[in-house]
Amino acid sequence: MANKIREKMKLTSVDDLLGVSGTKENRTEEIEISLIHPFKNHPFKVVDDQRMDELVDSIINQGVLSPVLVRPNGDGTYEMISGHRRIHAAKRAQLKKIPAIVMDLNDDESTIIMVDANLQREELLPSERAFSFKMKMDAMRHQGACRHNVDKLNPVERKTATIVGEGSGLTGRSVQRYIKLTYLLPELLEMVDNKQLSLVNGVDISGFDKEVQEYLLTYIKEKGKIHPAQLNALKAQPNLENLTPYTVMTIMKEAMASRPKSKKVSFTEKKLNKFFPADYSANKREQIIIELLTKWKEEHGL
Repeated sequence: MANKIREKMKLTSVDDLLGVSGTKENRTEEIEISLIHPFKNHPFKVVDDQRMDELVDSIINQGVLSPVLVRPNGDGTYEMISGHRRIHAAKRAQLKKIPAIVMDLNDDESTIIMVDANLQREELLPSERAFSFKMKMDAMRHQGACRHNVDKLNPVERKTATIVGEGSGLTGRSVQRYIKLTYLLPELLEMVDNKQLSLVNGVDISGFDKEVQEYLLTYIKEKGKIHPAQLNALKAQPNLENLTPYTVMTIMKEAMASRPKSKKVSFTEKKLNKFFPADYSANKREQIIIELLTKWKEEHGL
């Protein structure tokens, strides 16, 4: 178990995250936990789940195996860059101090490292990806040059979104779609996280203004779901700014009414058992059904 936890806690080195080779001065210290504050607008959730319980047990038994990464605030306190889960577990383990790498980083460098360190996690919510991708893209734009993990042969041709997605195995287009989720109402974004609302539908809804999103939120709460055809019908409206709750509900209803009816036919095994011997295999049953349907088609000249 200890080895398993140790593997989970391993992080890419600070130099690798920065894309440098020891050019940043850093030091490792034991720092009072009370002096370390969370990263501003940290987009990743710290949850007390089973994995957190395992991390707490590991810290109680072996201590913090990987130092957290912080930067000094200049007033004797520090801002957490990487290690929010570890410091939370350390607090639960009732530690007073935690080993920390202290680095003098600017805002953009801190943001990029914070995002990259957390994107190594196996499971991320859509909202976590959305806000972290946006933060990293903003930081890279501020830097003026996308030097972070950029192909040195073609730095100008590589789009920022594509570079941001490289570490997660995503295309630039996928990154941009995730970022659109940041424009959703919080309650709608929570529905995406909970899989009550699909990622695709969430991206489509993010294109509407907040007022229309409120109407759609009400509809989803009442009906339990929304269909892509309904959103397409809404997007096709010429005057979206003049929509009212009534017109939105009318569009939703008409879009569903105009959808082609499904022609899918299915038979339960119980129904089929009435017509076939018990020893007939599924393939044999299918063959007989096809033969009978073919004969019926010929008889009706179809």
